[in-house]
Amino acid sequence: MADSPFATRRRSLRALVRAAGADALLVTNLLNIRYLTGFTGSNAALLLDAEGDERTLFCTDGRYVTQSQEEVPDLELVNDRASAAALAKRAKGRTGFESQHVSVEQYETLHALAEDAELARTPGLVERLRLIKDEHEIGALRKACAAADAALAQLIERGGIRPGRTEREVARELENLMLDHGSAARSFESIVAAGPNSAIPHHRPTGAVLATGDFLKLDFGATVEGYHSDMTRTLVLGKAAGWQRELYDLVSQAQTEGSAAVRPGAVTKDVDKAARGVIERAGHGDEFSHGLGHGVGLEIHEAPSLAKKGDGTLAAGMTVTVEPGVYLAGRGGVRIEDTLVVRDTVPELLTLSGKDLVVV
Repeated sequence: MADSPFATRRRSLRALVRAAGADALLVTNLLNIRYLTGFTGSNAALLLDAEGDERTLFCTDGRYVTQSQEEVPDLELVNDRASAAALAKRAKGRTGFESQHVSVEQYETLHALAEDAELARTPGLVERLRLIKDEHEIGALRKACAAADAALAQLIERGGIRPGRTEREVARELENLMLDHGSAARSFESIVAAGPNSAIPHHRPTGAVLATGDFLKLDFGATVEGYHSDMTRTLVLGKAAGWQRELYDLVSQAQTEGSAAVRPGAVTKDVDKAARGVIERAGHGDEFSHGLGHGVGLEIHEAPSLAKKGDGTLAAGMTVTVEPGVYLAGRGGVRIEDTLVVRDTVPELLTLSGKDLVVV
């Protein structure tokens, strides 16, 4: 019988735990626990033994016993509300812990309870694995992107973007449509920014009314099986002015160049440079005020970072956004964003909504 993706990830993690000189790893971050076990509840801890699942313990409380039997059937269950503390008491030998997620006060409590173990800082071991998505994860990301694509298409088709509506009304309808198309929740608070507000990179929807001639920037995402999508499209209401088409074409060219630079072995700052250079040569470098993109997965923003000062290297299986933008204060702005998977040849595009300038 084939291993579950969670058992496969735990096996990969054991190699990192042993390389860190530890006998076990106490995992307390809920997203990392979900990644390693499939558990979706709000209270849990995992004591991963470096030798195998036979000695690995999963702990949650009585509220989640039935759920954990369904989601984590292959690990021994400990039932205790104080999950991390209960497993610290059972730890033996040199036991790593997620020091980037544990406060000083929490560490002192765990240290006092771990009488038979030496607690050692081992930050970022699970996150190192999470950088490279397996095909199970990419399948969930693909579904999340499809839900967002379908929602946008339906919103436009039924006239949901039109003068007279407010940014909040459009955001609410878009998010409801993502739910209709299979999303469990929005990935983040949707950005719907009309007219001059489109020049604010992370504008929050307001009662501002859409008007003919406006740019409308939509940055939104769906969530499927805990995995997030992220996409931005910029539209025009009514006839596009010449300056709007020029600005859109510039950002589109930058997005194309940035996406083409997404390949195994690429240094993240060089991917940013590929897109940013297009905008800088057009004289708008100061109006591109953020990094080119970021990793996306169980978190909407995770490693790697595609930015001017990035020093990481891309590898096949990483999932990143490419989202250049130019923002002209008081006039309007354009951002075009896709979610892509780094592949051995060309990147796989997960967000499939068209990128020609849409005039509604």
